[in-house]
Order: sequence, then structure tokens, then C-alpha cells
Amino acid sequence: MSEQPSPISPRATLDRDLAEVQTQVLEIGDLVLQAVDRALEALRQHDQKGASAVIAADAEINERRFKVEERCLSLIATQQPAAGDLRAIVAAIHMVSDLERMGDHAVGIAKAVVRGEEDPPLELPPDFEALAKKVRDMFALAMKAYREKDVAKARSVAALDDPIDEDYKRLFQDLLGMMAENPEMSGAGVRLQFASHNLERIADRATNLAERVIFQTSGEMQELNPEPDEADIH
Repeated sequence: MSEQPSPISPRATLDRDLAEVQTQVLEIGDLVLQAVDRALEALRQHDQKGASAVIAADAEINERRFKVEERCLSLIATQQPAAGDLRAIVAAIHMVSDLERMGDHAVGIAKAVVRGEEDPPLELPPDFEALAKKVRDMFALAMKAYREKDVAKARSVAALDDPIDEDYKRLFQDLLGMMAENPEMSGAGVRLQFASHNLERIADRATNLAERVIFQTSGEMQELNPEPDEADIH
């Protein structure tokens, strides 16, 4: 008589489900990071087709967000998680919402390319490229902190936000000066301002991701970098 397989314990089932949720969140993060990279490359190359592809691909990010949220709500309803498990689920719900909005900001950069279809190609200013790299690195670090459940990395993400805000303000003013001196560049300048604003917002949401990592890991709920009044930026 063959032995019956041992039933999977509720604890093992929940651990498996939480690991799957984390994997799904990380996959969305990868898609968003790819969208940011592709949008920036389309901006560099004045690539209308590439920009349009970023816009079209956003639907998958949205769909994946809703699937994770549905999965999390199902876990809360069926498995009644408590303490750290519940924090992991709540953090995932908030993170996929922020990631979906970051995808929207990548789309915003791509739309700046599409709207400038009639403009001549423009070499991106070094300060813009520097801002883009800082934001991308900050986003990648936030996802690494989540993957590793590393509070120290999460706090280091938040520390990067203020310098990025300062870089953004300086770039915004420099672009205003460029347009004043070269009125024929006004269209391109406005689109670069719009793209840089979307980068700055991605950085803000990377801070939100870091806050969720800290909450999930330690239970601490803290706004690490309160957002400035955007009216003060402009």
C-alpha cells in the first residue's frame, strides 16, 4: 500500500505564497526599470518608435499590478496572516501601486519624445544624463533592498533623494536659461523639463519603496523624505 503524501502545513503554504508575491513585485520592478531605460534611450536617440513601444508596454505593468493586489487581498481573506506576514502583504500592495506610477512616469518621458517628433535631435545636457543615472541607480537600489529585506540599504535609498531634488531644481533653471538665450530651442527645452520632472518623481517613489521595505522588515512606519511643495520647486 502506497504511502499518502504528507499534507502541506499552513505555514509552508503561506511562506510559498509570500515568496511568490515577492517574486511578482520584483518582476514588476524589472519591467518598470526597463521602461525607464527604454524611455531615456528613446529620448537620446529621438526615437519615436521606441517611445511608442514604451507607452504601449505600460498596459502589462498595470495588469500585473492588479494581479498582485488581487493575490494579496486573497491571502488576507483566506489565510488570515498576522504580524510580519501581514506587513509583507501590505507592503507589496503599496509597492506595486508605486511601481505602476513609476511606469507612468517612464511613459511621461516617452511622451516627451513623441510630442517632439518635429524637433531636430538634441544632445541631452550632461546634467540631465547625470540626473538620469542617479535616479536609475536609486530605483535599482530600492528594489535590491526589497529583494534582500535590507533596512540599511533602504535607508541609504532615502538619503539619495535630497541631492536628486537639488540637481533637478538646478537643471530646471538651467533649461529656462537655455530657452531664454535660444528661443528656437523652447520646444525641446520644455520637453526636457517635463522629462526631468518625471525623473524626479521616480526618485520620490523610490523613497516610498524604501519606506515599505523598512515597514515590512521592522514594523516602523516613517516618512523618510517628506515631499516638498512642488510650487516651491518651480
